[in-house]
Amino acid sequence: MNEDFDQGLEVLNGQIDARVSSYFSSCVHCGLCAEACLFYTETGDPKYTPIYKLEPMRRLWFQRHTLRGKVAKRLGLSKEVTRQDFADWEELVYDSCTMCGRCSMVCPVGNDIVYMIRREREGFSKAGYAPEGMKAATHRALTIGSPMGVTLKTLRAVLVHVEKSVGRPVPIDLKGVDYMALFSSMEIVNFPEYIESLSRIFDAAGVSWTISSEAFEATNSGIQIGNREAAAELVGRVVNAAEKLGVKYVISPECGHAYMAIRWEGPNLIGRQYGFEVVHILELLDQLRSSGRLKLKDKTDTPLTLHDPCQIVRRGGVIDQPRNLLNEVASRFVEMKDHGDMNWCCGGGGGVSANDRAEPLRLKVFQRKKRQIEELGVDTMVTMCANCRIILEEGLEHYEMDTEVKMKSLTDMLAEHLEPSPG
Repeated sequence: MNEDFDQGLEVLNGQIDARVSSYFSSCVHCGLCAEACLFYTETGDPKYTPIYKLEPMRRLWFQRHTLRGKVAKRLGLSKEVTRQDFADWEELVYDSCTMCGRCSMVCPVGNDIVYMIRREREGFSKAGYAPEGMKAATHRALTIGSPMGVTLKTLRAVLVHVEKSVGRPVPIDLKGVDYMALFSSMEIVNFPEYIESLSRIFDAAGVSWTISSEAFEATNSGIQIGNREAAAELVGRVVNAAEKLGVKYVISPECGHAYMAIRWEGPNLIGRQYGFEVVHILELLDQLRSSGRLKLKDKTDTPLTLHDPCQIVRRGGVIDQPRNLLNEVASRFVEMKDHGDMNWCCGGGGGVSANDRAEPLRLKVFQRKKRQIEELGVDTMVTMCANCRIILEEGLEHYEMDTEVKMKSLTDMLAEHLEPSPG
């Protein structure tokens, strides 16, 4: 990626569209967004106020897009945005924002702060002010096809074990089937049981599906770092593969930002509509449940709760489906105090988990999720995002909680409760 401060500054200025301008001009500086951000609530440091993280962009907006700002700049009453500003704000823009969107939910004038952070990262990335870990992940995604360096050879090795376990081949590059499944690198490397669960469920429900050997990775690190060209390239690979196979649907896996990237941002990034529909795995599973194709049995009586991944639930609108499914297999499901579209983030989204520098801060703000779990007193937490699962497991281990809390994938849990196929 070419990095240049002057170009980055112009890219940042180019991100200030009518929507961003309206947000800055309507901000009433109430500070409510601070109380919605776990980076502020868990540190008490006012620099983590969400709207403050946008100060370089706000200053550029004021100087170049408002009459008062242009006059102030000409009179020397307004500070230029400098390299030092980018250096000073990089940590705020990348380390202390997961783009979870909770701040946007409480804004009294409806400002979408996540939208602005997403645009601000475009300028910072172009200028070279982004975490090295996220730069490396984006480079691997573009050159290898995966931010974690997962190759087709790696996936095939995993599929050998999956096929041995389920007793049938996993379909690859089948044309004309209904669904093409995507996976995040974390699912392939850390949680391959998800692929096995998918295979078992689809077999039981009679779903025609396949994996593309040309585009199986769902994670879009271009979105996370703020590189529009990289993001468009990664979306384009999935679109080309899906249309080449002639599928009707592409399945976004248990991964928050993957869903946001392919479902909501993708068409705008490539500049056209898809020749297929995108469905999150839980949307599909709930459709199968309601149509009677997904048959489940034996509810667990283990007390458990649900962690709502921000990009899937709050930003993506998949709220009822996981609850419909969980209630089919759990008799003692209890909600956290803040749940659904007001759930607290795990602290690792938006590329923060790929940013080693952010780890101490991330673990500190995990105290918010820790308190949520302790208030319920359950020993099992279910979620539907592999990244959330990793972050939650790390946080729970770090704090050595009195009660050991087990993490479970909702898709895996459903596979455990499948009704056996006749014969």
